[in-house]
Amino acid sequence: MELHDVWFVLIAVLWIGYFFLEGFDFGVGVLTRLLARNRPERRVLINTIGPVWDGNEVWLLSAGGATFAAFPEWYATLFSGFYLPLLLILVCLIVRGVAFEYRAKRPEEKWQRNWEQAIFWCSLLPAFLWGVAFANIVRGVKIDRSHEYVGTALDLLNPYALLGGLVTLSLFTFHGAVFTALKTVGEIRERARKLALWLGLATAVMAAVFLLWTQVDNGDGQSLAALIVAVVALVAAVAANQAGREGWAFAFSGVTIVAAVAMLFLTLFPNVMPSSLNEDWSLTVTNASSSPYTLKIMTWCAVIATPIVMLYQGWTYWVFRKRIGTQHIAETVH
Repeated sequence: MELHDVWFVLIAVLWIGYFFLEGFDFGVGVLTRLLARNRPERRVLINTIGPVWDGNEVWLLSAGGATFAAFPEWYATLFSGFYLPLLLILVCLIVRGVAFEYRAKRPEEKWQRNWEQAIFWCSLLPAFLWGVAFANIVRGVKIDRSHEYVGTALDLLNPYALLGGLVTLSLFTFHGAVFTALKTVGEIRERARKLALWLGLATAVMAAVFLLWTQVDNGDGQSLAALIVAVVALVAAVAANQAGREGWAFAFSGVTIVAAVAMLFLTLFPNVMPSSLNEDWSLTVTNASSSPYTLKIMTWCAVIATPIVMLYQGWTYWVFRKRIGTQHIAETVH
């Protein structure tokens, strides 16, 4: 296996890690309006992800940085062609982070309500837009012989991509509901489990259609295996949730995300950005990669830094592992 193949796999792993972690993060943000009934309950939801949301975004920074260094042609074409949706995602992530920090800085109800709305919308939009972006990458976009995107923003809003956006939004919200049931106590925990059932069923229908569509268009035996794992894991997550086994439900919903994203990358390889105009104009792991020397240096950096980051993030989750409820929320910080 060549180094550019290795880095394609590593970038896939970074995106898988990002969607696994930020997935429930986005889902909880959406649930602040769908599940919580009052300000203390919204505070409980925010507190479940408060210690970890910024660490989860490290995976996005790593994935973007690795793409820039390992596949500069891919990075350039992607960010020029998908400029508007990626800019909107970036703005949402900035506003969302500010909202987490500023919501409780003042006691006025209007102040807190506005920041809560920001958390909701800036969680919902990226959860949807990431699905749109990755669906377009897999499907192929208008890239010319110079490896430049020649389409428009409206070209990205095709039926396949919009379905992909709905799948990621529903899947992340389901993942967030299962995480909420795992991290809370009392009435909000029970409501999270009930909502997770309906979210899981809706997600199963949309995900099955989207993944089968992907398999028919671009799949092979490996992607089919990943599809089967994703579907089985999603069914198992819904069943475990109904049985009150929140830990297993969260693990299986995570496996669903891992398998689904892995399937997308399996159908993509050896391309990194297919051209819908001419297959010969597609960006591949070969023609989009950096020099072997650059990839070698990057590999040594990854070998040293990755275990440290993962150990630190794992320790963070361990420290903040306990369940919380409205009884843990002081009235002054509602």
